Amino acid sequence: MLFLLVPVLLIASSQKNARPTPDRPYSLPEAQKVLRAIDKIELENQQPWSGPLRSITVTESELNSYIAYRIETEKEEIMKELGLKLFPKNRIEGKIHIDLRGRDIPSYIRPEMDIYFSADVLVSGGAVKIDLQRLFLGDEPIPPLIIDLVIAISAKLNNEQATSINDWYELPFGIKDIKTQKGKAVFYY
Repeated sequence: MLFLLVPVLLIASSQKNARPTPDRPYSLPEAQKVLRAIDKIELENQQPWSGPLRSITVTESELNSYIAYRIETEKEEIMKELGLKLFPKNRIEGKIHIDLRGRDIPSYIRPEMDIYFSADVLVSGGAVKIDLQRLFLGDEPIPPLIIDLVIAISAKLNNEQATSINDWYELPFGIKDIKTQKGKAVFYY
């Protein structure tokens, strides 16, 4: 749900200076910067390397533009927004906007909801896990089980196998570690 596989897209030169607009709530140049960073990581991982881990730093704004770009271009049907705030020591906060309108869902599930969370990003052995510390639906605290329910509904609607927020996920693109700072994430590969 949170991590991302995308090829670099060729963008017409007239779009290179695109900025956030009501139609596009993100910066296309920032999203492209992350796409170029992914290409660089993938390319460099194809070469033998025995030195220390290399790194690429991505700002919070660039990461959020990339996420919004992915949601838009992949026409995400359920998660309509994911915004992150990055803090030191792999602490993150975020907002997820879920839209289940028009879906066959249980009556006790709101068809549209904003979920807010704070979490630690745990990284070990090339895998990542989001360790939820606090979770809110609007301003009401909720148990993490709700996220698993949303994941299960999404998986069912997409004919995929359900996972859990408590699962470990393989880091993409050959990334070995992630360290966050205030407003930045450093990806080691």
